[in-house]
Amino acid sequence: MDGMSLLTITVLAVFVGFEVVSKVSSTLHTPLMSGANAIHGIILVGAIIVAGQATDLWVLVVALLAVVLATANLVGGFVVTDRMLEMFRGRQRPPSKTEAAAGAVEERRP
Repeated sequence: MDGMSLLTITVLAVFVGFEVVSKVSSTLHTPLMSGANAIHGIILVGAIIVAGQATDLWVLVVALLAVVLATANLVGGFVVTDRMLEMFRGRQRPPSKTEAAAGAVEERRP
Protein backbone atom coordinates (compact mmCIF):
# COMPACT_ATOMS: atom_id res chain seq x y z
CA MET A 1 0.00 0.00 0.00
CA ASP A 2 1.20 3.47 -0.72
CA GLY A 3 1.44 6.22 1.90
CA MET A 4 -1.65 8.10 0.72
CA SER A 5 -3.85 5.02 1.17
CA LEU A 6 -2.51 4.42 4.66
CA LEU A 7 -3.08 8.07 5.58
CA THR A 8 -6.64 7.93 4.23
CA ILE A 9 -7.41 4.78 6.23
CA THR A 10 -5.96 6.34 9.38
CA VAL A 11 -7.99 9.56 9.02
CA LEU A 12 -11.20 7.61 8.37
CA ALA A 13 -10.52 5.36 11.39
CA VAL A 14 -10.05 8.43 13.60
CA PHE A 15 -13.37 9.93 12.48
CA VAL A 16 -15.28 6.66 12.87
CA GLY A 17 -13.69 6.01 16.29
CA PHE A 18 -14.58 9.50 17.50
CA GLU A 19 -18.19 9.13 16.37
CA VAL A 20 -18.57 5.73 18.01
CA VAL A 21 -16.95 6.70 21.33
CA SER A 22 -18.79 10.02 21.63
CA LYS A 23 -22.15 8.21 21.55
CA VAL A 24 -21.34 5.77 24.38
CA SER A 25 -23.28 6.25 27.61
CA SER A 26 -21.42 6.37 30.91
CA THR A 27 -22.99 3.05 31.96
CA LEU A 28 -21.23 1.21 29.15
CA HIS A 29 -17.90 2.96 29.56
CA THR A 30 -16.32 0.47 31.98
CA PRO A 31 -17.05 -2.68 29.91
CA LEU A 32 -15.86 -0.92 26.77
CA MET A 33 -12.71 0.18 28.58
CA SER A 34 -11.96 -3.44 29.48
CA GLY A 35 -12.43 -4.46 25.85
CA ALA A 36 -10.16 -1.65 24.73
CA ASN A 37 -7.50 -2.86 27.18
CA ALA A 38 -7.63 -6.31 25.58
CA ILE A 39 -7.23 -4.76 22.13
CA HIS A 40 -4.26 -2.70 23.30
CA GLY A 41 -2.67 -5.86 24.64
CA ILE A 42 -2.89 -7.35 21.15
CA ILE A 43 -1.47 -4.14 19.65
CA LEU A 44 1.41 -4.31 22.12
CA VAL A 45 2.23 -7.88 21.11
CA GLY A 46 2.09 -6.90 17.43
CA ALA A 47 4.38 -3.93 18.00
CA ILE A 48 6.88 -6.15 19.81
CA ILE A 49 6.83 -8.64 16.92
CA VAL A 50 7.38 -5.86 14.37
CA ALA A 51 10.22 -4.41 16.46
CA GLY A 52 11.86 -7.84 16.67
CA GLN A 53 11.76 -8.33 12.89
CA ALA A 54 12.72 -4.80 11.85
CA THR A 55 15.55 -4.54 9.36
CA ASP A 56 15.53 -0.80 8.69
CA LEU A 57 16.38 1.72 11.37
CA TRP A 58 13.27 3.84 10.79
CA VAL A 59 11.01 0.77 11.07
CA LEU A 60 12.69 -0.12 14.36
CA VAL A 61 12.25 3.42 15.69
CA VAL A 62 8.56 3.52 14.74
CA ALA A 63 8.00 0.02 16.18
CA LEU A 64 9.66 0.94 19.47
CA LEU A 65 7.57 4.11 19.62
CA ALA A 66 4.49 1.92 19.06
CA VAL A 67 5.60 -0.36 21.91
CA VAL A 68 6.00 2.60 24.28
CA LEU A 69 2.66 4.18 23.34
CA ALA A 70 0.77 0.87 23.45
CA THR A 71 2.26 0.10 26.87
CA ALA A 72 1.29 3.52 28.23
CA ASN A 73 -2.21 3.16 26.83
CA LEU A 74 -2.61 -0.35 28.21
CA VAL A 75 -1.41 0.53 31.71
CA GLY A 76 -3.39 3.77 31.75
CA GLY A 77 -6.53 1.94 30.67
CA PHE A 78 -6.22 -0.54 33.51
CA VAL A 79 -5.63 2.26 36.02
CA VAL A 80 -8.68 4.18 34.82
CA THR A 81 -10.83 1.04 34.81
CA ASP A 82 -9.73 0.18 38.34
CA ARG A 83 -10.55 3.69 39.56
CA MET A 84 -13.96 3.56 37.88
CA LEU A 85 -14.74 0.21 39.49
CA GLU A 86 -13.75 1.65 42.87
CA MET A 87 -16.56 4.20 42.47
CA PHE A 88 -19.12 1.38 42.24
CA ARG A 89 -18.01 -0.29 45.46
CA GLY A 90 -19.87 0.89 48.52
CA ARG A 91 -18.15 2.48 51.45
CA GLN A 92 -16.78 -0.02 53.91
CA ARG A 93 -18.45 0.41 57.27
CA PRO A 94 -16.23 -0.07 60.31
CA PRO A 95 -16.71 -3.44 62.02
CA SER A 96 -19.04 -3.49 65.00
CA LYS A 97 -17.73 -4.32 68.46
CA THR A 98 -18.97 -7.92 68.29
CA GLU A 99 -17.37 -8.45 64.87
CA ALA A 100 -14.10 -6.91 66.07
CA ALA A 101 -14.15 -9.11 69.20
CA ALA A 102 -14.82 -12.23 67.12
CA GLY A 103 -11.90 -11.33 64.84
CA ALA A 104 -9.60 -10.85 67.82
CA VAL A 105 -10.56 -14.23 69.28
CA GLU A 106 -9.86 -15.97 65.94
CA GLU A 107 -6.45 -14.33 65.71
CA ARG A 108 -5.41 -15.67 69.15
CA ARG A 109 -6.23 -19.29 68.33
CA PRO A 110 -3.24 -21.35 67.13
